[in-house]
Amino acid sequence: MESRRITDTYSVAPQIAAEDLAGIRAAGFSTVICNRPDCEVPDDLSAARIRDAAEAAGLDFHDLPLTHDSMSPERIARQRRICENAAGPVLAYCASGTRCTIAWALGEAGHRTTDEILSIARAAGYDLAPLRPRIDALASEGGV
Repeated sequence: MESRRITDTYSVAPQIAAEDLAGIRAAGFSTVICNRPDCEVPDDLSAARIRDAAEAAGLDFHDLPLTHDSMSPERIARQRRICENAAGPVLAYCASGTRCTIAWALGEAGHRTTDEILSIARAAGYDLAPLRPRIDALASEGGV
């Protein structure tokens, strides 16, 4: 499993499998967030199967599928709350890690400067520059 560190407490990854969960726990993560809808994956990679393996490995698991259309302020706020309440570092996954990084970036609007958010994402390999107007708008509204 390949993950990319966004912050000390939040990392992202492409699709994980049940056999990855013990290693994820061993790497120090306490919580896993699935941002990938089940309609994108075969049954053996469904959120329910990953949840079972995560819980068996002693990890908290949250199923929060995101698409362009469903990435609402409410869902972004939920992702942020999950991260804030996690017992330790969080690993979020989707197809490539991009959606998870976008969710983090939008959740940071109003908590960090837009330049800082974009710089952190870029350092992890994600160019979110096209999101600048949306991050700025969220920040001007006080964030999610």
